[in-house]
Amino acid sequence: MPLSPSFSPSVIVTRLRAAGCVFAEDEADLLLSTARNPAHLSAMVDRRIDGLPLEHVLGWAEFCGRRYTVDPGVFVPRRRTEFLVRQAVALAPSQAVVVDLCCGTGALGAALAACLERVELYAADVDPAAVRCARRNITAVGGQVYQGDLYAPLPAATLRGRVDVLLANVPYVPTEEIDLLPPEARIHEARVALDGGADGLDVLRRVTAEAARWLAPGGHLLFETSERQAPQAVETVARDGLVPRVVTSDELYATVVIGTRGRGRG
Repeated sequence: MPLSPSFSPSVIVTRLRAAGCVFAEDEADLLLSTARNPAHLSAMVDRRIDGLPLEHVLGWAEFCGRRYTVDPGVFVPRRRTEFLVRQAVALAPSQAVVVDLCCGTGALGAALAACLERVELYAADVDPAAVRCARRNITAVGGQVYQGDLYAPLPAATLRGRVDVLLANVPYVPTEEIDLLPPEARIHEARVALDGGADGLDVLRRVTAEAARWLAPGGHLLFETSERQAPQAVETVARDGLVPRVVTSDELYATVVIGTRGRGRG
């Protein structure tokens, strides 16, 4: 793509760095490789300088080694959440029934499906924009996406008591801490994907309250939380009939709680 001097890589890097982009060189490379033409490149650079998340500007995010569509306003899958997917891969049978709740882009469910031999994949989100985005990522791996509040839109007759892996990337930022988030998240991602209520665990409580009814015997619920919230999250999981454990990654600064349904009756 021929570029004018005003859009040379060095000029783009300088503009991005001046706007506060820490990884300006890497971002410039991604913008240059994604742009369809100089006009598109100019528009993307301007949007990034205006503060839009890079993934919203590009229209995709890399997650677990693959690219997934990310539409404007939709929660961007975080790199630390790859740790959650890795835990799910280790726990899932090769032929698994998987549900991705609060799915956002659907990247978690799609990434897990890509790692398994055969998957029956369902996803749901309350945000219409997220559902539209997730359908492009989830249907590509043969899954189905539903719009609605948590379990409500899922086909209960088909799924209840059969789910091997329940991914629930619930919002867990306490309401009073939303204003402390970086502007990219606070301004450009849907609040419903961030706000976890007074202590950050409101949505999680609603997920765990129903999880045992949806999980197959020996099935697993996995969700991400903060290190500070993990003890209370573990208590919630145990109270609702699942056996909890916590796994962490220092490298990714990730804390994942896993709740397992017993194999006996219940």
